[in-house]
Amino acid sequence: MKLFALLLVLLLAFVDVRADEPADSLAADTVAPPPRKLGVVRRTVRGFDRLNDDYIEQQHYVCTIMLQATHTYDSYSLSSAGSDQQKVTFAPDSKLKVGPFLGWKWFFAGYTFELGNISFGNLKQQFDLSIYSSQIGVDIFYRRTGNDYKLRNAKFGHDVDARLLEGVSFDGLKAGITGFNVYYIFNHGRYSYPAAFAQSTIQKISCGTWMAGIGYTRNSIDLDYDRLQRLIDEKLGQRTVQLDSGLMFNSVKYYDFSLSAGYGYNWVFAKGWLFGACLQAALAHKRSSGSVAGASGRGFSFGNINIDGIGRFGLVYNNMKWYAGASVILHTYNYHKSRFSTNNTFGSFNIYIGRNFILKKKYRQ
Repeated sequence: MKLFALLLVLLLAFVDVRADEPADSLAADTVAPPPRKLGVVRRTVRGFDRLNDDYIEQQHYVCTIMLQATHTYDSYSLSSAGSDQQKVTFAPDSKLKVGPFLGWKWFFAGYTFELGNISFGNLKQQFDLSIYSSQIGVDIFYRRTGNDYKLRNAKFGHDVDARLLEGVSFDGLKAGITGFNVYYIFNHGRYSYPAAFAQSTIQKISCGTWMAGIGYTRNSIDLDYDRLQRLIDEKLGQRTVQLDSGLMFNSVKYYDFSLSAGYGYNWVFAKGWLFGACLQAALAHKRSSGSVAGASGRGFSFGNINIDGIGRFGLVYNNMKWYAGASVILHTYNYHKSRFSTNNTFGSFNIYIGRNFILKKKYRQ
């Protein structure tokens, strides 16, 4: 409901509210009514897009269409605790995703699918919705992996050589992440976050800003540890390694509530060209629940506080009608507790080209 309320408030910004103009009168003594005042909510939302025209050129168009190609990186590391710590790292091969994106004013959404992998039983999916203004940004994301992970690294103690497991396919891991981030941009009049990461405005003079936000993430991992144990026995020999109980779980769900702060800078090095970078660190409270082999009832559950990070880098050319560029986005989520820990790092490298259309009324000749 909170998300719905936020979207409802933002939608009010798109309604063109104009002060009533005095009506033409045939009678000389007719008095025109006073201009109508905007409500508090609409005045507040309108204020989200107040810009300094010396630093930022506002968007001239209402809609945009874009084609994007994406290479993704996705890595999960699972670790047990204790002096005989065991650790396994899974990551799929990087593959190309393509998809269309559509934008209307603040809203920008798209869908990408993986080329060369049309089997619906193994289709990776990603959905992103972004709502940007000069002051506030909202990112909503949904990702579901396939079952084509490979073991990239394994450690089972000093006396075990696990190199035979590196690069071996493992289809017993599935993962997904769903969540949102909301952040406030302090120097919003002079710094344009959308200029670097949504291509909806043009930064004319280099500038930076501090930003702060809140976020929520739900991360799920399903692991077939019996299949993992059989793979270890096959490659290393039976009874060479016995999985630690901390790694013997069927499924784990992580709930992440975070407060973030960071700094962003847009460097305008030529007309129409921009390089933007933004780094944010998040103090996150984690809650997790799952099922462990041999445990009854709820299984294990723990609360935790850790530091997560988000990094964004973008290179853009934008002449207002056409735009093109590349961006790198990296996320890292960490969970550490006495019995079990995991690290999830995922990111994307994007190349895109797009065109804006439907001029706003005030820019039409």
